[in-house]
Amino acid sequence: MAKSVVAIVGRPNVGKSTLFNKLIGSRVSIVDDTPGVTRDRVYGTCEWSGREFSIVDTGGIEIDPDDEILSRIREQAELAIDAADVIVFVTDIRAGVTASDAEIASMLLKSGKPVLLCVNKCDSIGEPPAEFYEFYSLGLGDPICVSSVHGHGTGDLLDAIVKHLPPENEDKQNDDAIRVAVIGKPNVGKSSLVNYISGEERCIVSNQAGTTRDAIDIEIENKHGRFVFVDTAGMRRKSRVENAIERYSMLRAQMAIERSDVCVIMIDGTVGFTEQDSKVAGLAHEAGKGCVIAVNKWDAVEKTENTLPLYRKRLQQDFSFMSYADIIFISAKTGQRIDRLFEAIKEAAKANATRITTGALNEILAQATLRVQPPTDKGKRLKIYYMTQVSTKPPTFVFFVNSKDLFHFSYQRYLENIIRDTFGLVGTPIHFIVRERGEKQGG
Repeated sequence: MAKSVVAIVGRPNVGKSTLFNKLIGSRVSIVDDTPGVTRDRVYGTCEWSGREFSIVDTGGIEIDPDDEILSRIREQAELAIDAADVIVFVTDIRAGVTASDAEIASMLLKSGKPVLLCVNKCDSIGEPPAEFYEFYSLGLGDPICVSSVHGHGTGDLLDAIVKHLPPENEDKQNDDAIRVAVIGKPNVGKSSLVNYISGEERCIVSNQAGTTRDAIDIEIENKHGRFVFVDTAGMRRKSRVENAIERYSMLRAQMAIERSDVCVIMIDGTVGFTEQDSKVAGLAHEAGKGCVIAVNKWDAVEKTENTLPLYRKRLQQDFSFMSYADIIFISAKTGQRIDRLFEAIKEAAKANATRITTGALNEILAQATLRVQPPTDKGKRLKIYYMTQVSTKPPTFVFFVNSKDLFHFSYQRYLENIIRDTFGLVGTPIHFIVRERGEKQGG
């Protein structure tokens, strides 16, 4: 089941990114005193009281005096919060309750989502200052006093987050449905594909790039099984993300990746591979999702006898970092190879969730090391004592060895290929963790 999502929202420069970094325990977001530094989403995973959930750091909800203030706040706030299960609304005790805070609070109240009011920059230990009680006027219940710099109050905030997360078994009835995020650049045909699959005009389809601004969940049941398809806004280059609405559209697309089992990475067959296609695919790869590459508009490509094999070979080179992903040539307009796409999605989802017994893994490991001896360096040979799988989605394996330095990348790649071929792990990344004997599990 997909992890719950917690969104951190608020005005610019109230300390959202600093709080995000404190909660996930690492400096991932750029922290700066300049308002609006966080342009795109940054995801992190947090675990507290036995619950694991995703936290997303969003750009500040800004009021543009030259624009229609209320409608602009409403659009930005709704786009930022719709995909989240819990909202953390960050305010600044030094600034007090501002008009912007009041407008944002009003939008959040209408969302129907659990909202936790976080009053940041309470840097002194002890009783909160008198200004703290002013935040009750926002009507969001008891504020939580936090110092994102020093960490005061973050435990109370995390307790409140866990308390408001949806129950872990809430979506049990949908556990057998494969969640599929359809991602790609603008105007590659994502909405056309979802419309064809669902059999009705669920998404706006236009030749104008960027028509889809929201992420739309569509449940589908057919001869291939049960699926939840998410049509997402096209992801542009960062320099092209010009306004706040587009920034939040990207946020929704990236949230869809996080909550999916499989990502269908769509590229335009009439245009071919671009650097942006690689970056979009990289988001799914780094998130550890099952991946399928769908080359759309294949019906519009002029072909000769060798067009498809040559095109496939070029794409295999372009996507060399995810050579595990199946490449399907489709037409969302005519339905060409859509059945094959469903099969590839199912294969990727199954591989991504595969669990292999320790006994089976070590049997294969023994055969592989006999066939190709582990590398040596200065007379010292790599010894792999044993391996075990520690998690799925993606399949993650731990190797216990005598020396990490001897476990060269080329030998890891050799073992990865053996594991993939033996257990049919097509369509999923694989993660390796290497530990020296005696090293602690959490090390």
